[in-house]
Amino acid sequence: MCYSAQIWADYRRYKRAYGAEIDLATFAALFWSRLAHPAIHIPKAVEASFEHPASDEEQRIQALIQQHRAAQAMAIEQELFKQKARLADAQRKLASRPSHAARESERIALDKIARGHNRLKDLSRAELQPRDSRIFPGHWAPVMVMENGRKQIRLMRYQCRPAGMPAASDQKYPGTYNARKTSLTGFWREQFGHTHALMVVDMFYENVSRPEGHVVLEFHPEPAEPMLVACLWSRWTAPGQDDLLSFAAITDDPPPEVAEAGHDRCIVAIKPENVDRWLQPDAARLDEQMAILEDPQRPYYAHRLAA
Repeated sequence: MCYSAQIWADYRRYKRAYGAEIDLATFAALFWSRLAHPAIHIPKAVEASFEHPASDEEQRIQALIQQHRAAQAMAIEQELFKQKARLADAQRKLASRPSHAARESERIALDKIARGHNRLKDLSRAELQPRDSRIFPGHWAPVMVMENGRKQIRLMRYQCRPAGMPAASDQKYPGTYNARKTSLTGFWREQFGHTHALMVVDMFYENVSRPEGHVVLEFHPEPAEPMLVACLWSRWTAPGQDDLLSFAAITDDPPPEVAEAGHDRCIVAIKPENVDRWLQPDAARLDEQMAILEDPQRPYYAHRLAA
């Protein structure tokens, strides 16, 4: 499984490297939808791509980002006000009649106040950090697709909900952010050979069980090079609900060094010369698509404990 990855978050990198165009309409639609659904998580590094808008549509997206941040700041300030009142009440009780409940309330309030101030500081932070381009299942990320012979970048959720499945399938099948290669002609038959995508990744992370407990390992290719991760995607629609674009990264048996580190799956990075063939699949020639996956880019995946 690929539970987390450091992605290319800036769509301009895709444009320079692969000649891909940004599908601004889908970006704008998602940023608009996020105003009503704050749980939509878009990496901060993706937002940073629009700090210097070059078109009216990019200016609209920038305005939607600013609206979201203002709403977040207001929610944090409201929570801070609530916790400061809780702290004052707990301290009054401690001054008059100390109790375990009052001390616990004071501790919780102080902890939440500190976290609130950190969240406000992080919200206004301009300098990007590595974690700003890291995604987890349920986060949205830029992926590259092919439409009418032209590469496009779209924001999609990293957990695929195949078209036609109920929304509840997100809970029933929580692992659908990855698509096992052995399941492509079964569970994923409506996507494999039909709707392919690529996510560009600099490194990926895995939860690994060790004698001392669970640890998170960071895997990075040597020599350092971007990984063109093979993905499947789907457009889910339902009456009265926003369309959902979502994707899954294809995984296969791990190379020896990943297996030795303690993990039993690995994402599939295709060779650069296979980009166009992967993005323009032919459902009548699935053997050719499978051949691309069976002859992947094969760097050495070095690992270390994640920070």
